[in-house]
Amino acid sequence: MNIIEVTKDTFENEVLKSDKPVVVDFNADWCGPCQMLKPTLDQIAAENDTVKIVSVNIDSEDDLAYDYDVSSIPCLVLFKGGAEAARSVGMKPKPELLKFINS
Repeated sequence: MNIIEVTKDTFENEVLKSDKPVVVDFNADWCGPCQMLKPTLDQIAAENDTVKIVSVNIDSEDDLAYDYDVSSIPCLVLFKGGAEAARSVGMKPKPELLKFINS
């Protein structure tokens, strides 16, 4: 996997202090669309070194989900310079994900 699993303890260093844009995938193991999205995100992470893709399991990291107002999953949040730059909710095909990442 090219996706980094993050927790509340590692979120600041991996996301907020990152020197490149970060896509945070808020997801859960029981969420079918989340599991369908993972291989595509992993492929994008492998093909693209200008963005970091990280995963947050909302069941084990519910504080992060609350802090970032995640109410529906899968929820992708794009961070640039430590601040939220864009948000996407739901399953998206790879071309739409790439457009979102490059927004």
